[in-house]
Amino acid sequence: MANMNADRETLRALADEGNETALDRLADLADADGDLGALSELLDEGSMHAGSLLTRRAAATGDLRELQRISDAGYDEAGSELDRRLKTRPDRHRD
Repeated sequence: MANMNADRETLRALADEGNETALDRLADLADADGDLGALSELLDEGSMHAGSLLTRRAAATGDLRELQRISDAGYDEAGSELDRRLKTRPDRHRD
């Protein structure tokens, strides 16, 4: 049986032709590799899935600047997450 997994070059070619599923798969591969640069490039190309993956990572580390950058790149949910975090009041210790 032939290997049905598409290689990155094939996925890239399909994505360049407008195939959003191939673009999402490239984002999954970049995420699995921990390649934040590739994820950022995919977001710049319009991959909302890459935006989701980057937002998840930025939210996990509490990186507000990265959330702003992702939001500025067009992934609105990153802006929502940033707003939520900015509006949350920190716990105050009572002495």
